[in-house]
Amino acid sequence: MPELVFFSGTMDCGKSTLALQIEHNRSARGLVGMIFTRNDRAGEGKLSSRLGLVTDAVEVGEHADLYAHLVDHLSQGRRADYVIADEAQFLAPEQIDQLARVVDDLDLDVYAFGITTDFRSKLFPGSQRLVELADRVEVLQVEALCWCGARATHNARTVGGVMVVEGAQVVVGDVTGSPDEVGYEVLCRRHHRRRMTASTARAAALSPDVLPVSSA
Repeated sequence: MPELVFFSGTMDCGKSTLALQIEHNRSARGLVGMIFTRNDRAGEGKLSSRLGLVTDAVEVGEHADLYAHLVDHLSQGRRADYVIADEAQFLAPEQIDQLARVVDDLDLDVYAFGITTDFRSKLFPGSQRLVELADRVEVLQVEALCWCGARATHNARTVGGVMVVEGAQVVVGDVTGSPDEVGYEVLCRRHHRRRMTASTARAAALSPDVLPVSSA
């Protein structure tokens, strides 16, 4: 039976890499997929991983109807044997409903990939709806690590390496090291609560306020 499967995890756990692997494996068997994405780091209409792999995709607009897009695609005599939706956390709840309808009414497997929570540890609306509707939720087993070496469970937004907890839920960025650059970093819960990123931890270790213990 076709399924709606939600592959979830933090950043850096290989979600997009797995999406590309699923696409490769199925296309190698002669199957044809429909790939949706939104706000990919490689730009509009791309599905990419941090390993440098990239393929073309359909960029999902804010008001796009994914079910209608598939119906129109199939009505033109073109194939779609399965659907991949990357960056699914950015989809609207009603678009997740449309993906569920693709499974139920068009008998296609849908593989959705996304981050569960945002930089404030709040559920993305799209991810919440996937948890509610998915036939299966798979937590990826490739563990991302916090700078301290512990398992990373939270996504942090940084500005110039300093963690921030206010702002719009969706801001596309990546870690570049440039001053005032919006970036993202994965942290364990302890350091997310303490707002301690790798750069702030290094700064604290080098702070002149931390004095050595006198031997006198």
